[in-house]
Amino acid sequence: MKTTFYTLVALVCSIAIAQAQLKTISLDDSVLQQNRAFRADKLTGFQWIPNSNSYVYYTDSWTKMMQASATNTKAVESVNLAELNKALSTNLKTFFGVSWIDATQLLVPADGTYYSYSTVNKTGKLLAKTPDTAENQTWDAAKKQLAYTENNNLYVLTASQKTIAITAESFGIENGIFWSPKSSYLAFYQKDQSEVADYPILDITTTPGTLESIKYPMIGQKSEKPRLGIYNFATQQTVFISPRYQADDYLTNVSWTPDEKYVLIAELNRGQNDMSLNVYDANTGAFVRTILREQNSKWVEPEHAAYFPSATSSNFIWFSEQSGFQNLYYYSIEGKLIKQLTQNAFPAREILGNSPDGSEIYFTATGENPLNMLAYKVNLKGKQSLLTKEAGVHTAAISTDGKWVFDEYSNHNTPSKSLLLDAKGNSKMLVESANKYDGYTIGSAEIKTIKSADGTTDLYTRLIKPSNFDPSKKYPVLVYVYGGPHAQMITNSFLDGANLWMYWMAEQGYLVFTIDNRGSDNRGFAFESVIHRNLGVNEMDDQLKGVDYLKSLPFVDANRLAVHGWSYGGFMTTSLMLRKPDVFKVGVAGGPVTDWNYYEVMYGERYMDTPAENKEGFEEASTLNYVKNLKGKLLLIHGTSDDVVVMQNNFSLIKKFVEAQKQVDFFPYPMHKHNVQGKDRVHLMKKVLDYVIENNK
Repeated sequence: MKTTFYTLVALVCSIAIAQAQLKTISLDDSVLQQNRAFRADKLTGFQWIPNSNSYVYYTDSWTKMMQASATNTKAVESVNLAELNKALSTNLKTFFGVSWIDATQLLVPADGTYYSYSTVNKTGKLLAKTPDTAENQTWDAAKKQLAYTENNNLYVLTASQKTIAITAESFGIENGIFWSPKSSYLAFYQKDQSEVADYPILDITTTPGTLESIKYPMIGQKSEKPRLGIYNFATQQTVFISPRYQADDYLTNVSWTPDEKYVLIAELNRGQNDMSLNVYDANTGAFVRTILREQNSKWVEPEHAAYFPSATSSNFIWFSEQSGFQNLYYYSIEGKLIKQLTQNAFPAREILGNSPDGSEIYFTATGENPLNMLAYKVNLKGKQSLLTKEAGVHTAAISTDGKWVFDEYSNHNTPSKSLLLDAKGNSKMLVESANKYDGYTIGSAEIKTIKSADGTTDLYTRLIKPSNFDPSKKYPVLVYVYGGPHAQMITNSFLDGANLWMYWMAEQGYLVFTIDNRGSDNRGFAFESVIHRNLGVNEMDDQLKGVDYLKSLPFVDANRLAVHGWSYGGFMTTSLMLRKPDVFKVGVAGGPVTDWNYYEVMYGERYMDTPAENKEGFEEASTLNYVKNLKGKLLLIHGTSDDVVVMQNNFSLIKKFVEAQKQVDFFPYPMHKHNVQGKDRVHLMKKVLDYVIENNK
């Protein structure tokens, strides 16, 4: 058929009408509704019921518990919130936080009070009530005894409602409570903070304002002195482990052997380059042996406790990066390496569980594409199998009998799919989500790779374009940066790891660009550790390679580049604006580290060593030394109650700007901590993006 002028006009008109019918996403919705109204359909709160192949999930905003099984996936209502509240005389708004005691009983928390609820009889009873000031509530495996802390001391509430005071000292205990498998013992951390400096946080909600002091050990200064106690319920006595370390070294990743004879602790020197996995006698606290030792000229970072796959064996799984990528190793309690179970050139991340006999271990790992997160299993002979066949970011849960895997994933093209996988790898679809952005004007993201500043390493990039992208036009660019360790901005998930506000920004006529530079997560030790002692150097070089790539695109306006980041991304933003002053016209830095002397001990010394050991590195990284270079517009933002990156960072930088007669903009968020959450986050993102748009013209 011959295309006429009138046909073309009709086609253009029909497209225009279709576009006019699309709804737009507001900035408010892009900030608040990404995980609400636009959240993909999933089996919310999925849990396997213990000792069965049945599972539950929640509907109607977490107010109905639905139950199904691996063999009959047609769900029926098991419990509704109204009947549970009536039985327990509670006023819970959702099922959030509810877990299973056994196959028929729920553990229900309600503001420090705990109940059991029978899903069969629809009746409940009080299990435990803790004081209003109790913290760190931790149940034993049988859900019969509850440990908690109050005023820096440790208590246990027994099944008979008797309270046992485990400690009577003013030492801090934070998230450091470790029940033995049969609840015969309770191990716990204590930390002596008496030599740690106090740091003042201003509370403006009182009249007059008051200072609240927190303990904040800064790099190179006095740190906490930890110790580990073991309470024996039979003897009603506490023993402390015999020291094998310096007073301010780290005691990490505590675990118990299944027979309760031993406690394993990964002990790390303060320099974090020498780690020993040590065994201690549970009854005496005496040192027994060192199972393994790892040393590295950069750092050693034990991230997981020893994992015991069998209740009848003290052989265990250990995560180690000694090969360059985190792999799984199988050891005996005597210290013999039985088998390196995985030998992957990509990192294992978490153990999901094991088969009932302990012969197979389920775990997550990226696979060969670091943008994915996949589920695998490996047996004790080292035979590895991929469980999740589709590329993407998967979360998985293993049934108690090890015969079923619940798999939920998304990828670039898939909002979400929820599946059941059987032992043969067959899958059954439970939920396939529609695209919640259908009917809305939204742009698209392109994922590519470029070479890093070393000329050989691939770096992943994400470029978000507006829905009406016109390659003949010139677009300004907002570069969103994090750039630090333990974070990955680009993933093979729906929206590719981006925040929805980035797509809103694209609709304002911007390109939004991100690159995961060397130093970021999920690429192995060499990729991450290139930052050691020189934070900001290689990361900036890689970000500038991203800028070179942007400038090579004919539709990029190279004179209108802006950069924004928070925390480490705030450090990167201020570093780029001050050390590479001719690149970006506008920068917005939130919660930035401006001088690593002001940061905390563990993170800071792992990556930078101490100021005494690395004077040149600290001097080079300090943004305070480059204020005279500022050319563009810079907005600094900080939460006034930030206890992670303390506000001294931003104030010190601003003082230097004043001394240099340089004008910058500053906006505090009173009483917010390290990030601005809740409804105030809309205000934050409007502040950030308005600043970019207004100044990047």
